[in-house]
Order: sequence, then structure tokens, then C-alpha cells
Amino acid sequence: MAIKITNKDVIQSYLMTVSKYDFSVYEKRILYRLVEAMQCEIEGKKLYPGLRIEKTLYDDRVVLMPISAFLANDDDENYTRVKKALLDLRNKSFEFDDGQIWKVIGIIEKPQFNYKRGWVRFEIQPEVYNAVLNFSKGFRKYELKTAMEFTSQYSMRFYELMSGQERPLIYTIEDLKIMFGVQDKYKRNPDFIKRIIVPAKEELDAKSPYSFEYKILKEGRSFHSLKLYPKYQPEHRDEELEKHELQKQVSLGWDLDRLIRNYLKQELLFTRPGNKKQHRPLQGCTEET
Repeated sequence: MAIKITNKDVIQSYLMTVSKYDFSVYEKRILYRLVEAMQCEIEGKKLYPGLRIEKTLYDDRVVLMPISAFLANDDDENYTRVKKALLDLRNKSFEFDDGQIWKVIGIIEKPQFNYKRGWVRFEIQPEVYNAVLNFSKGFRKYELKTAMEFTSQYSMRFYELMSGQERPLIYTIEDLKIMFGVQDKYKRNPDFIKRIIVPAKEELDAKSPYSFEYKILKEGRSFHSLKLYPKYQPEHRDEELEKHELQKQVSLGWDLDRLIRNYLKQELLFTRPGNKKQHRPLQGCTEET
């Protein structure tokens, strides 16, 4: 049985949002759960039962999660794809470029899949942990449940790009291909639009509070760029989350400030006088404490 997804707004680093990779749906679900868990950890919230994050002496994180955490719903029993996703993530990396430093980071290490106990275990390097929480270039805030239920990894990517976006975005088609890791699959730009852009837009239109319209920009007769116009669809927004957001009556920046404060307390030992920092294993986000 899939672990029930407690819907919430999670905050993701913009560097992670625009990183260059081609991940499957199940790989993305693993990463969504990582983002959720890390956010819960630094906010001091409870994690869902069965999830643990332990910090080693070398600042690596050892993560244990129930296999069912990566399943979209009770009808999803595709454990084989979860195992394949772990293997693929082991063999892939994030490529980051903030304009000053370029680096490639392995996603996970030492993945294990326990059939009998129903959990997976893997390790992540400090660079991955820090990259997920690097908000220096901004961030995206999106609904976890919506993200987990997409059936296309490209819908997931566009959801992350458009979530909360108010102004149009312009990307060259080649840059989008590289960002999504499909530059070798679609040589012709019209094919990329037909196979990637159109299906992703259709799924966002049907399920997501954030979608987009687009305009093709040409150089001469050739398709060159896409101008993405954000489209908010309130009928797909979680009413409870929207109500909670209005009750707080604060900006997204407040959420980000809180994350940064808690991150500094955990990683840099910024504690109040008289308080000692303690490391302890944590168990995914359920309710605020």
C-alpha cells in the first residue's frame, strides 16, 4: 500500500529546478521525497513513519525510506521501476552552473532495496544536500501531491518551472532540450514541441494549478525559442493549502527565511546561548510540531 501523501507546499531550489538531467517519473518521485524530507528536517517537523535521515561523521546523509513512499497511489505496485530508478540515479549526476562555478555531483550512492522489509536505503553527499537547499538563485514552491501524481517527467519539470511564476519565461528550444536531457532524441525542433511541450501542457492543464501557454519565436523560418506564459488555474489548487497560506498572511520570502534560519542552526551550529546542537535520526513530514 502506498504511503498516503500529506499534501503540502514544498520549496525547491531554483538551481535544482533548472539543472540539466533526464529523469524518469519514479526517479523524480524519489527526488520529490528527498526535497520533502530535507525541508521537514530543517523545519523540525515530523517525518512520515518509516523514513529516517542520519548524518555521518563525514556529513553524508544515510536515507531510509519505505518503498511505498515512491508510489503515487494504492494502484501503483511497480516495485521494479522503483528499483530501476535507484539504479539509474546511482549512475546519474546533477550538473550545476551558477555562472561562477560549474560542478557535477553524483545523485545517490550505495542504494539498497530490501524486499522483505519493504524499504530502500541510500546515501547522499553533502554537496547534494546543500544544492537542494541552495536558494541563492531563488526557489520554486509547489504542491507535493500534484507533483507526485504526474505521469510524465516533462510535466513535472514544467510544473516546477511554472509554479508561482507570474512573468513570461523565454527559453531557446536548444536550452530546453539540454535542460531535459533530450538533445539527442529530438533533432528537429517541431518534433520536440510535438512530443514534449504539447503533452506536458495538456497534463498540466488537466491537473495542475499552474500551467502555461506558449508562443514559438522564430529566427528566419526556423523555430528558435519558446515564450512561456504562466497560467494559474485556481480550480486545481488545494483549498486547504490556499486557506492555510492566506491565514499566515506572509510572503513566500518568509518561508524561505525560516528555512535558511533553521538550515544555519543545523549545519553551522548557529544556536542560542546555552543550547547544544544534537544530531539525531529523524522519522517524514506529517504535521507541524
